[in-house]
Amino acid sequence: MNPSQRPNYTFALIVVFIVCFLIGFITTMNNSMIAFCSEAFKLTAQQGQYVNTAFYGAYLLSIPFAFLMSKIGYKNTLILGLAISGIGFIVNSIGIRSAISAGINVYAIFLASMCLVAMGVVMLQNVANPYVMVLGSPEKGAFRMTLSQALNSVATTVAPLFITYVIINGKAPAPEHVPGPFMGLGIFAIIICVILVFLKLPQIDEGKQAEEAGEHHEYKSSVFKYTHVWLGALGIFMYMGVEIGVPSMLPYRFQMLYPDMNSAALAALATQYLAFYWGGMMVGRFIGAGILTKFEPRKLLSACLCLGAACIALSLITASSMVGIWFMLAAGLFHSVMWPLIFNLGLQGLGPHTKAATGIINTGVIGAALLTPIMGIVVDATSVIVALCLMFVYYAYIIWFCNFGSKIGISK
Repeated sequence: MNPSQRPNYTFALIVVFIVCFLIGFITTMNNSMIAFCSEAFKLTAQQGQYVNTAFYGAYLLSIPFAFLMSKIGYKNTLILGLAISGIGFIVNSIGIRSAISAGINVYAIFLASMCLVAMGVVMLQNVANPYVMVLGSPEKGAFRMTLSQALNSVATTVAPLFITYVIINGKAPAPEHVPGPFMGLGIFAIIICVILVFLKLPQIDEGKQAEEAGEHHEYKSSVFKYTHVWLGALGIFMYMGVEIGVPSMLPYRFQMLYPDMNSAALAALATQYLAFYWGGMMVGRFIGAGILTKFEPRKLLSACLCLGAACIALSLITASSMVGIWFMLAAGLFHSVMWPLIFNLGLQGLGPHTKAATGIINTGVIGAALLTPIMGIVVDATSVIVALCLMFVYYAYIIWFCNFGSKIGISK
């Protein structure tokens, strides 16, 4: 198709970018609640990581949700995902109030409700990633994906501040601080959901779009036959240990530096500093979107992996001072482009299988549900320094996938 004849997807992209903002805000807010929950519910390091397990465990549903998306379409999946997340927040608010009054396990109610919120987020993420990929020319897919993640990072920077100044707000962390803000988030998600019902979004046929772009592929009979998709899912699995590993371990780094500080003050301090990590990811994604207009995605990803690993190594070498904390936070600048680039490499050359492949790759997000609790166990058994060393294993696999694994099985 002549470029001048291609449909204008600007409005649809704006809608998807708003959804990316919500995904980033909800996901980061959940992770930022670890320090809050550890103090409010008096948890061990391992128990605190169950916040990640409850949320990211929902990504096991990515594949069935992707096939559901193939049946009901992008727009209906967006609406359903927003509705489920909104209901999850409202249930969380009501459930915590009821649990406090009844004297039952408030933490269990919190975890179950956040799992429901996460189910909605899984649907939204299943839509957002392939939608961004196909709303425009294939050659600009990595650029659009990185730009969407840059906007997502604006939300991830705001989320820790939301925890600090709205939920905690100078008070000692306690369960009763959650219901009000969560009810507000639930109502907001439902309002966006209702607005989407009345908006007209384009229907996308990835196979037809590839043909119109002059790409004549003979696709395999099933998405399950594409090896690079499965390796990409493992790449996202390992990446979640990288991205979420830093903010999950940050409270324990502060605890190591300031052993005499009370736990409430430590929780507030760690949450405040998280804004620097997510802010670095935001800056990195905007810079990365610009760099991708001139440089090959694989080269950029390889460079960022090496620099991110170097930041973690330097943070371990300088672990006895605040310099080590700053090196740890600086890794966010280089983690910034990893998600969109890994995802983009996993979705190459799939045409009509793009929706289903998204579900498979998104399943890798359960890495945050499994790897961070393992790191928590290591913290309890040894130290946070040993736990952070596990991140080098994650970096190593992603480097291999970037340069070798992503090229396996693309051709028919």
